[in-house]
Amino acid sequence: MNSIDRLTDLCPPPSTAPPTDWSSTEQALDTRLPTDYRQIADAYGPGSFCDFLHLYHPHAPTRWTNLTGPMPATIRTQLQHDRDNGSHPVPHDPGHLFAMGVTDNGEYLFWIAEPADAPEKWTIAANQARGPRWYTYGGGLADFLVAALPGRETVPLFPDDLLAQGVFFTPTTPAPTPAPVDTAPQPLAGMTANSSDVRTWARANGHDVPDHGRIPVAILEAWGKTRNR
Repeated sequence: MNSIDRLTDLCPPPSTAPPTDWSSTEQALDTRLPTDYRQIADAYGPGSFCDFLHLYHPHAPTRWTNLTGPMPATIRTQLQHDRDNGSHPVPHDPGHLFAMGVTDNGEYLFWIAEPADAPEKWTIAANQARGPRWYTYGGGLADFLVAALPGRETVPLFPDDLLAQGVFFTPTTPAPTPAPVDTAPQPLAGMTANSSDVRTWARANGHDVPDHGRIPVAILEAWGKTRNR
């Protein structure tokens, strides 16, 4: 049984998921993507594991969780800024970090994209949302999910009660077509001075938001919708 079979056995996918034109997606991103990621995206579609971990997907309904949106480039730019200024430790070359997921707490999940032309060798990293810690996993995405979701691999950045309701996947309504590729870095709420505006809006609208650190993705999405009206 391969990693994808183990994952779908552990966490059954939805009955249907939108197909993705991977050739066009990879051409637009100017990079090949790992086979296991494409298989996961095809099997599950956009959504979240355990109502916590969102993998970026070409059909994700918002720019915050879209693989072809601005977030991977924006996060890479911020990490380079952190590393150059010594404000936060970044143990990997930001140029080799490809953000491909986010948690509701604000941790980002990355491929360590080395070698760049060998995606089957890419491994996994995550950084702490409100602190300096990093976590690395020496395997691919499918292996990571198979190990982390049932708790066989301890991810110290994830909450202790993550698996309180078991392992499950919650789909979200997909965008009808993949979003246009947007690799230009954008200001990232929760990492810039604009975070105070987001926190003020969130509290005024009944959201529980931390005083410091990254703002949970659900709040960023809700705030983003008000900005786009």
